[in-house]
Amino acid sequence: MIKTPLVSIIIPCYNDWQYVEQAVNSALDQTYSNIEVIVVDDGSNTKTKEVLKKVASRVTKLITQENLGQSTARNQGIQVSKGEYILVLDSDDFFETSFCEKAIPLFFANDDIKIVSCMANRLYDNGDRNIFSPSGGTIVNFLQENQALGTSMFTKKDWLLCGGYDEEMRNGFEDWEFFIRILKDRGRAYIIQEPLYNYRRRSNSTSTIANFKKYDLLKYIYNKHQELYKKNFETFVTHLLFNIEREEKEKIKNTQRLEFRIGTAVLKPFRIIKSIFN
Repeated sequence: MIKTPLVSIIIPCYNDWQYVEQAVNSALDQTYSNIEVIVVDDGSNTKTKEVLKKVASRVTKLITQENLGQSTARNQGIQVSKGEYILVLDSDDFFETSFCEKAIPLFFANDDIKIVSCMANRLYDNGDRNIFSPSGGTIVNFLQENQALGTSMFTKKDWLLCGGYDEEMRNGFEDWEFFIRILKDRGRAYIIQEPLYNYRRRSNSTSTIANFKKYDLLKYIYNKHQELYKKNFETFVTHLLFNIEREEKEKIKNTQRLEFRIGTAVLKPFRIIKSIFN
């Protein structure tokens, strides 16, 4: 017998008036039929509220809250959901229609799977695009860096057990930290080897902003989960040193480029003059 448990698709929205209807449609158009769609308006502007009003009759529930951040919006939506399985969807992105149909059977095929994600089409503001392939894996992999899309599927039971998204994290990386807690005792994340998600890389997106605060966010995660990092100390340090070495090699390669050498030569006289007057 084919199992078709209810999937709750949660879409937090903050000022994405030009994209949110496409996100909602990608949820409603899933070939897996047993779904509910919950949209959480996280204090959006008037223009976005007009679009949300337009789609309200087609979704299961529209929740309105003041602007409290993506973690709180996700938690609010999941809290009122009725599904056994949860799929979060950012309001400026969209899924291919077959994601849920392909994801649900994986949970039944292997009870070690706690998160199901996929490859993604990355869409850039300038029209460029490429494919991103996360690696998945166990807690050892996730302590190094996020190995799944933030918009992945998991069970509501695991969300409850680990305490939901950290609502203190309003500047990004909240999905990675959440996955660490889901996987800390057992299980793994499985990656469907197809680009079933379309991810807009915008200059003002949460992930872009998070990169500007990267080291503060890393410090928060490392401190919060320091016992896990101590337990996996050798693997974690090896990963850190690998990244440092890679960045150093990239820096050396850039300084050897012709453009860099020309720029250095052009600026040299100005630096000499500056040093004289200082």
